[in-house]
Amino acid sequence: MKIGFLQQHNTADTRDNILRLAEGVADLARRGAELIVLQELHNSLYFCQVESVDNFDLAEPIPGPSTNMFGELARDYGVVIVTSLFERRAPGLYHNTAVVIERDGTIAGKYRKMHIPDDPAYYEKFYFTPGDLGFKPVETSVGRLGVMVCWDQWYPEAARLMALQGAEILIYPTAIGYESSDAPEEQQRQRRAWQTVQRGHAVANGLPVVAVNRVGHEPDPSGHTGGIQFWGTSFVAGPQGEIFYEASENEEESIVVDIDMRHSEQVRRWWPFLRDRRIDEYGGITRRFIDAPL
Repeated sequence: MKIGFLQQHNTADTRDNILRLAEGVADLARRGAELIVLQELHNSLYFCQVESVDNFDLAEPIPGPSTNMFGELARDYGVVIVTSLFERRAPGLYHNTAVVIERDGTIAGKYRKMHIPDDPAYYEKFYFTPGDLGFKPVETSVGRLGVMVCWDQWYPEAARLMALQGAEILIYPTAIGYESSDAPEEQQRQRRAWQTVQRGHAVANGLPVVAVNRVGHEPDPSGHTGGIQFWGTSFVAGPQGEIFYEASENEEESIVVDIDMRHSEQVRRWWPFLRDRRIDEYGGITRRFIDAPL
């Protein structure tokens, strides 16, 4: 399968962001991409750097304007598109939602971000209600997609549950970057840890992983911090954690990567982790913390 992704720098001009995304999708499709993955909250700046009720105006219903627009692109070019939207579910109820658009323009399924961070410059708990759709792959014409969003990518339980329900690939739209006060060596440790944990999901589950991050600097509207320098480094890894492609730390990129989806089954035959799981001994995993021996 040929997978395309856009690593984009966003600006305050939402209309221009969307126009560039549409042009990028069309270009990737013309270059042979069958599945196109976009970064987290790709229509706008990463607004979670501050807590402002005015930012809720960025949210939209699903179906809505963005799913209609990306649906037209999917239908015109015969591609499956993974989008990432600020969902207005009801007044006062909002989600960070990935929507998968089928090649005929219909909505194949959606995933609401389950793990919601709350850190300086990442005040997502102010905006997003935790997801309630579970970790369920989305069936599409190109395969069963295990789509999750950003902070979800640090949790092996989430990747495992997607794999146990038949996901054929793990996909993570992302918005993550450097804190300006961190030393350069600490910034690099964080970036590599981010990639390493996801490559671990690939190995542990015998599945390819696609992580698409935004890139470039976005200022803090409050001026309390130096803003976020998104670290790019979007990548595609194989089922043994091998890197098929790694994007730049500071440049926009539009990439098509060809993956042999059949290879996952062979890897799972060599390394039968699912066979050897001790499901009779994992009860403690559902507890927050184990204060005393089970």
